[in-house]
Amino acid sequence: MKAVRTEIRELMEQTTERAARYLETLEARRVFPTVEAVGRLQKLGGPLPANGAEPTEVLRLLDEIGSPATVATAGPRYFGFVTGGALPATLAANWLAGAWDQCAGLDVLSPASSALEEISARWLLELFGLPPKCGVGLVTGATMANFTALAAARNAVLERAGWDVEADGLIGAPNITVIGGEEIHISAVKALGMLGLGRNRIVRVPTDSQGRMRADLLPRIDGPTIVCIQAGNVNSGAFDPAREICKVAHQAKAWVHVDAAFGLWAAAAPSRAHLVAGLAEADSWATDAHKWLNVPYDSGIAFVREDRHLKAAMSANAAYLVRGENRDPNLFTPELSRRARGVEIWAALRSLGRNGLADLVERNCRMATRFAEGLKAGGFEILNEVVLNQVLVSFGTDATTRDVTAALQAEGTCWCGGTVWHGRAAMRIAVSSWATTDEDVERSLESMLRVTETVKGRRK
Repeated sequence: MKAVRTEIRELMEQTTERAARYLETLEARRVFPTVEAVGRLQKLGGPLPANGAEPTEVLRLLDEIGSPATVATAGPRYFGFVTGGALPATLAANWLAGAWDQCAGLDVLSPASSALEEISARWLLELFGLPPKCGVGLVTGATMANFTALAAARNAVLERAGWDVEADGLIGAPNITVIGGEEIHISAVKALGMLGLGRNRIVRVPTDSQGRMRADLLPRIDGPTIVCIQAGNVNSGAFDPAREICKVAHQAKAWVHVDAAFGLWAAAAPSRAHLVAGLAEADSWATDAHKWLNVPYDSGIAFVREDRHLKAAMSANAAYLVRGENRDPNLFTPELSRRARGVEIWAALRSLGRNGLADLVERNCRMATRFAEGLKAGGFEILNEVVLNQVLVSFGTDATTRDVTAALQAEGTCWCGGTVWHGRAAMRIAVSSWATTDEDVERSLESMLRVTETVKGRRK
């Protein structure tokens, strides 16, 4: 047994060395891998080997073939999706939690995981200004956070109509009306579909030029209703007018759910906190920790004002499940068996503190503004009001914008995604990493301007 432990230590030391080398070279490498690096991934395939390989050989193959083919989302110049890096403390916590190998579903399975999750939930509620008695579930990401919170919403609105959906299902149940903006995110739409509420049955409310739902155009609400609003439009960063919508919805006894995958984190930054005004008046919220909290994937969070609705939708019981007096995490999530995500969330909040998190959000927002100013000065059109960390830019015609985006991605200095905004092609810049510096912004801006000149030069 001692020899096995020695081998494990040596393997972990090799892992540390390879991982450290990967992180140390991130700034110098291309953000997106080369075609050749991606092609070499085929070497990891073939028929399933008859005999197993030594762990050190498995690690070598992963590093030498896999590492060059990764996208440098953990680096400082990835601006494609709203993808945070991994703070050093959270990466370390992730490794330690992997060594712990805890199942975080029951307190009796892992008192440490359960305690860290409960502490993290309390800190998050305080940070966001949400009711302190909210039910909180840690899930994989915003899609499952929306699913979890909307399952609680489904339970609550049907309960008010005298129907127990958990016991009797949806067949024969009163109809539920779902209202959302024209800019509702696909994750919320997918969640509604999985809940049997229908992707095509959403009553769409017109939005303004920034994608904000028009509260004055809300339809008449009658009967069981869920209103889905957005905090942080995935393209523009804009926020639906929460206070006005909540007032109208609650007068009609409707449930208000907030899809706030990254926008909720604006509450942590004093200069951006006005954007979340009224959000605390809603009934449920969904966000991601692997976005602006910069923890490793995957990590989403669902909040529900009355935890009884969340428990009713999520809990299950069996004779073999040992229940203690402490909080059992599985009562708040779809999964019973799941990894200990609370460890990394706790590590992020403990390492940053309130002031460090505020600085991270403020800094990223300032960088987004700098991108917008630099591109505008270069003669290009900024299509959105830059209120948060999102920038939409047009480089002229739709064809030119798409060509510039593709050329920038191929050039490798940074990576930005393409999108369509109100019928126009745009390049989207999302700044959400702790690792991004002002120097990275200037280097990326220079690349954007240089690539654009090259693309336009080819067209002459």
